[in-house]
Amino acid sequence: MKTPQGLQALIDDGVIDEVLRPLKSGKEAAVYVVRSGDDVRCAKVYKDMAQRSFQQRVQYQEGRKVRGSREARAVGKASKYGRKQQETAWKNTEVDALYQLRAAGVRVPEPHGYFHGVLVMELVTDAEGFSAPRLGEVELDAEQARDFHRVLVRQVVRMLCCGLIHGDLSAYNVLVGPDGPVVIDFPQVVSAGGNNAARTMLLRDVNNLTASLGRWAPELLDTWYGEEMWALFEAGALHPEMELTGEFEPDESSVDLDSVRHAINDAREEALIRQQGREAAAEAEA
Repeated sequence: MKTPQGLQALIDDGVIDEVLRPLKSGKEAAVYVVRSGDDVRCAKVYKDMAQRSFQQRVQYQEGRKVRGSREARAVGKASKYGRKQQETAWKNTEVDALYQLRAAGVRVPEPHGYFHGVLVMELVTDAEGFSAPRLGEVELDAEQARDFHRVLVRQVVRMLCCGLIHGDLSAYNVLVGPDGPVVIDFPQVVSAGGNNAARTMLLRDVNNLTASLGRWAPELLDTWYGEEMWALFEAGALHPEMELTGEFEPDESSVDLDSVRHAINDAREEALIRQQGREAAAEAEA
């Protein structure tokens, strides 16, 4: 196929030998299947900032570090240089997260380098060697759903122990490989300790997975893994291999209005997700 813009420099430098086919195109990036020597990998070409909205990403960027004081001031003023630095930091975030999470044993694609603004990484495949399907595209039985949920909750715990939250996790950011689920797409990753919305995003991530897998195993819809792991994280008691119970009892000894408002909003969102999951489960059984 014709070499897409952004990948010619990698061919010129010998990083990849050829582009085989497009794999996926989304709001943030386009992904291609490429050949590098005897290996087939994928290359993620991030889209220009002119094609993307920074306004939608303000909440995700809170708590991210900028290299120096000049860059920080420029980002704060939203100058042309600041927007360029912000764009660079946005792209680097996923690269840094992949290396950190892979080293921590999280099930993510293996990164193979970042060249000319392009992330080259492992191509996750199925048992036949084809590109792995997304979790939201596969049919599961109850046992598989429970097993995938257990594995994915463990990945979220390991990410949280690294101080990171995916921020946009769902059945469409998880690939199903021959040995289980693999988490992908990290440009919106959130700092667990430096972002005021961290708890909300963590609960949303876990609830999204629970609602999706609860279609096949409805008992998952009555679990509270997100709340449990966040409470342990705040207490400094969470560790990567901890076995969670899915049970949670809120501390009602002290109340403040802001926390109550956040809790109400969280509860409304969670109730909607769980109800949708129950309805989907009922339809599947009908």
